[in-house]
Amino acid sequence: MPSPDCFAATALIGESFTGAGVNAAHTNVVIGRRGGPVETAWATALATPSAGHVPFLTVVRPSVPVKPATLFVTKAPAEGELHRRATWGSAQAGLAQGVLDAVAEGLVPAGEADELLIIAAVWVDPGIDDLDASFRNQRAAAYGAVRAAVTGAPSVADVLGAAEEGPANPFYTPSPEVLAR
Repeated sequence: MPSPDCFAATALIGESFTGAGVNAAHTNVVIGRRGGPVETAWATALATPSAGHVPFLTVVRPSVPVKPATLFVTKAPAEGELHRRATWGSAQAGLAQGVLDAVAEGLVPAGEADELLIIAAVWVDPGIDDLDASFRNQRAAAYGAVRAAVTGAPSVADVLGAAEEGPANPFYTPSPEVLAR
């Protein structure tokens, strides 16, 4: 949990996966203060795009960037009309709204929003087929990732408990036989 004296004095890291199938959203966030290492990473990512991965400033509306300033970093190159609309449209809008939900609820102090930066790595499946589901899932994933970062979730005990059941994700779950080897 961040110190009450200085919110995000050190980098806060969070993750959230919401939804199912091609419209699911997976978001990783790093939250930190201007003038610190997160600012260096934020500016470097913005200034050094790679083929298919162009970080951009998340906006609530054109010319209205979200606060804290949030960098949207794509995990998958935008391919095809619907995937591009989802990446730059519904997923960006969901990320903006999820961050603003966290500010409105006090997870991120509104009074410090101008001093904070967020880097969000966002998965939008190239097979996406529903922009509204994309928005809803990204909004929930963004809020969940910020909440996890701020609260330090999951705890080590939660991670160890999950490890007892074995690793699993939407793309692969090893069988009990594979785990036993």
